[in-house]
Amino acid sequence: MQLIDGNAIAASIIEELTTEVSALPGKKPVIAVIRVGEDPASVSYVRKKQKTAERIGIGSRLHVLPEDISKEDLFAQIDALNADSDVSGILVQAPLPKHINETETFNRVNPAKDVDGFNTLNIGKLCQEDPSGFVACTPAGIVQLIQRSGIETNGKHVVVLGRSQIVGKPAALLMIQKACPGNATVTICHSRTTDLPSITRQADVLIAAIGRPNFVTEDMVKDEVNVIDVGINRVEDSNKKSGYRLVGDVDFDAVATKAAHITPVPGGVGPMTVAMLMHNTLLAFKASQASQA
Repeated sequence: MQLIDGNAIAASIIEELTTEVSALPGKKPVIAVIRVGEDPASVSYVRKKQKTAERIGIGSRLHVLPEDISKEDLFAQIDALNADSDVSGILVQAPLPKHINETETFNRVNPAKDVDGFNTLNIGKLCQEDPSGFVACTPAGIVQLIQRSGIETNGKHVVVLGRSQIVGKPAALLMIQKACPGNATVTICHSRTTDLPSITRQADVLIAAIGRPNFVTEDMVKDEVNVIDVGINRVEDSNKKSGYRLVGDVDFDAVATKAAHITPVPGGVGPMTVAMLMHNTLLAFKASQASQA
């Protein structure tokens, strides 16, 4: 079994981006982050993204808005950033308050600044294999993990466990595209799938993004499977100071005995999401500069 070290791979990507950004003449990329409310997880995620941007040399601007903000006021903030030529990319941190529609909000972001890859236009470009669009950061990170770990997908069976707009669906689209990694036969499973273990056992590559702790057990995978565990779940643990520990969607200890490659949680997919956000921000900056030339 080979552990896929997401921290190390993300660090390599960040180093590559740092070199590229430092070589830029004059103006540098800037990412604007909108955070609504004080959700502790969102505060932590945003802080991590800002620190990574700073390390690379990408400017960051944080806009913290009240939890009870109206849709109109939120959209006015997004519109202002859309119009700001100094802003390369815009990230609206999810989750948003229940009175704000997330899809409508993501679609308010200019597709050329949608570095999260959630705008309908960018999702459509992914479906059409149009490289001018932005790919959602977690699925893009999964592709990098697979590629940089030497996992073969050409002609292989990839099973995606989960059908979210943010991970499951775009990951499936990436795995069937005419590219490397890609060219796979893809099956998407979810909570309504009948006899799920019989399908997951066929997987050469299993991407688990169902949001249930330790859901994938040893009997659900075949020998030499390659496992990408996207799940980040809190489970109670009285031995931890925080009172909980983080686990993935995969029963790591049991499944690792059968896997050829497997990502840990934490330290697998998570760091890649931030790295790919920075990658997309640099792409947005370069596209903007090219259009102004």
